Amino acid sequence: MAVLLLNSLHHRDDWAAAIRNAAPDISLRVWPEEAGDLTDIRHAIVCHPEIGVLKRLPNLAAIHSLWAGIDHVTKDPDLPKSVPLIRMVDHSLSQGMLDYVTGHVYRWHLQMPKFEALQKRIEWRQEVPPLVEERRVGIMGIGTLGAPIAQQLATLGFQVSGWSRSQKSVPGVTCYAGDETLPTFLAASEILVLLLPNTADTADILNAETLAHLPEGAAIINAGRGTLIDEPALIAALDAGALGGATLDVFKTEPLPEDHPFWRHPKITVTPHVAAETRISSASQVIIDNIRRLDAGAPISDFEGVVDHAAGY
Repeated sequence: MAVLLLNSLHHRDDWAAAIRNAAPDISLRVWPEEAGDLTDIRHAIVCHPEIGVLKRLPNLAAIHSLWAGIDHVTKDPDLPKSVPLIRMVDHSLSQGMLDYVTGHVYRWHLQMPKFEALQKRIEWRQEVPPLVEERRVGIMGIGTLGAPIAQQLATLGFQVSGWSRSQKSVPGVTCYAGDETLPTFLAASEILVLLLPNTADTADILNAETLAHLPEGAAIINAGRGTLIDEPALIAALDAGALGGATLDVFKTEPLPEDHPFWRHPKITVTPHVAAETRISSASQVIIDNIRRLDAGAPISDFEGVVDHAAGY
């Protein structure tokens, strides 16, 4: 049985080379030129796979996403949901997200955007930031990526709260769950970090109504999904002075169009979807290990990252 790589992005050949070099025993084919007999395919490794291809693979044991997010796969209306879909769970990805969020939380905590603006105006104005134990940080989405970030920030001394759809428990973190607690959680978030997945329930979850619950001057860091924010509502809140600023790494349209107002807004920092980039060197080994374990008979329940299609992540 063979493995099919369905990767429509520019680094497809780098993935193929990494897997072949690390696991010459795995029969890897690259779509479309090496696909061959599709009934031979037992595993599909995917990143923005061509719509309709996966349903043509009748003997799939698993679909392996190269990203932690899965919307690039689930957008296929003919996705075979009876086949386990495993999202990427890799140390390099989680460490990258931890580094990104911690760095930008500190940036807003230390009021660096304000001092950068003062420098541009050649204006000397001393404003001493609060201590970490006086700063309230909210993590919206405390799952595989969010929980260790919340715990790390709490260890550093921040007042940390977390919010999720279902109740979670994280040492040193005040955890909220469900829609009824969202206003209370937001009101306690001077720096709000978004790490929620893209689901029907999370689309535009930050909108004019929910943004109004944040403390005056709050900062937002979105490293989750671009679909989480109502973009016009965010700009309106920034322009009105209700929010202090935003760091945005993910967007509804990527690459971010050149004429998008986020690029030039004085209170917005744009980064080009780099918070948790999948590293080929380590993630390829995760894929190889998962394939080998499945082929050796390990039950799917033993694997991290198996997607619950009903929940959407």
